[in-house]
Amino acid sequence: MSVQERRERERAERHRLIIRAAREMAETEGWESVTTRRLAERVEYSQPVLYSHFKGKDAIVAAVALDGFGELAGLLREARTAESAPEEALRAMAGAYLEFAQERPALYDAMFVQRIDVTFGTGESPEPLRDAFGEFVSALEPLAGERDVETLAEVTWGALHGLATLAHGHRLRPGRTDDRLDLLLTPIIQAGR
Repeated sequence: MSVQERRERERAERHRLIIRAAREMAETEGWESVTTRRLAERVEYSQPVLYSHFKGKDAIVAAVALDGFGELAGLLREARTAESAPEEALRAMAGAYLEFAQERPALYDAMFVQRIDVTFGTGESPEPLRDAFGEFVSALEPLAGERDVETLAEVTWGALHGLATLAHGHRLRPGRTDDRLDLLLTPIIQAGR
């Protein structure tokens, strides 16, 4: 391995370490506690080294969010492809989405609440975001009928996001997730038949 290759590998490892540390800090203490100073201390690098990877906290949060979209896309794909019937695939994917949001609140917050400089809804959107959206499109395509599948995917994603956000804020009655999914998904499924 050349010196250049080793340096590039070490830089990539530092980059991943910073992202992982930021995510761990946010999960345990909240995003307010993630500062470049505290993060530099945590990863045992100087702040200038941190700034050589990221312009600031917003860029770090965006990197965490993009990792989250990649993780979400994989989980949605796994849930969707585990079921053969389109109706069950959609339901499994919706359940996986809500579970993801519940089990990873700081990551979900980075993806959907924190201010990040990421383009949504265009061909310029980063690949992990397009992949996650693509899973919604893939699940809904067999059920879309005459409806625009991308608009249907946006509305479905938006509804699931609303449920996830309300559940996280303890603004929904506990134990009713399946009933809510039935009410959300049944009209989508029936309209596509």
